[in-house]
Amino acid sequence: MPATDLIRELDHRSADGIDVWLLWNESADRVVIAVVDAKSGEAFEIPVRDGERALDVFHHPFAYAAHRRVERRALQPAA
Repeated sequence: MPATDLIRELDHRSADGIDVWLLWNESADRVVIAVVDAKSGEAFEIPVRDGERALDVFHHPFAYAAHRRVERRALQPAA
């Protein structure tokens, strides 16, 4: 029987049209930061790597995204 990913929201913040989530995939035991920028219409995710502090990535996602050259995707229009 395949394991179902259980994603838990550990923290969330929102300011000036930007939402940032600190998420934990319980089954994979991995942490990811998800960012949605409503002003630019873009979103991206940053996996927290071994040895990194999740709260540092959570508080500075744009710096980590630029350093890693994370690809941003366009938000899907609301139906």
